[in-house]
Amino acid sequence: MNFAGILAGGKGTRMGRTDLPKQFLTLGTKPIIIHTIEQFLVSKDIDYIIVAVPDSWINYTQDIIDKYCKNDKIIIIQGGKSRNDTVMNICKYIKENFEITDDDFVITHDSVRPFITQRIIEDNIKMCKKYGATDTVIPASDTIVESTGHETISSIPVRGNMYQGQTPQSFRVKEFIDINEQLSEKEKEILTDAAKVYVLKNKQVGLVMGESYNMKITNLYDLKLANLMLDILSNKE
Repeated sequence: MNFAGILAGGKGTRMGRTDLPKQFLTLGTKPIIIHTIEQFLVSKDIDYIIVAVPDSWINYTQDIIDKYCKNDKIIIIQGGKSRNDTVMNICKYIKENFEITDDDFVITHDSVRPFITQRIIEDNIKMCKKYGATDTVIPASDTIVESTGHETISSIPVRGNMYQGQTPQSFRVKEFIDINEQLSEKEKEILTDAAKVYVLKNKQVGLVMGESYNMKITNLYDLKLANLMLDILSNKE
């Protein structure tokens, strides 16, 4: 089976003063998270959608899903304290509630990336079958500068080898749980995303090309831009 894991465990502090976490803010006529869920609902390859949100927002999430896209495929659970904890909560829920095999995958995606395409979802599944784990990326358009001391340049990597990470990040459910249980406390402290778990354990992660418009809405400027993009896409249809 293929599971979608919608990561909505954060509270979106970079969005500024809002009454709602950023995933629940309105984009067009619907909450951002609803746009994202709907993309996975229309995918013929996704069997279930696990939505992980803060505990205090579970009832609210259920209410808006019932209003906009009620479907038995959607399951709401509690997210974790960190991004990786949220992914682990999703994987553990799948393991505890479904009879899974080594070929069952979870496609994890930021709730605030509503412009994901069906092509990206399909490519994640294909590459995951090949490598066991995948990361969605786009080529770096600007030169990347590294500064370990945050005052002077430490290195400037070759731009042609650099990519910017997006989501989805996809992997075998059982393997992700197994790898996480092998991590030391020091390794857990430096995790920024699920793909790094595999890199730390010297496992291959396949690359899926994303899209420049597969943007993450993190602040009010992003939200304004996303509304403009939504208008453009709606007019194309």
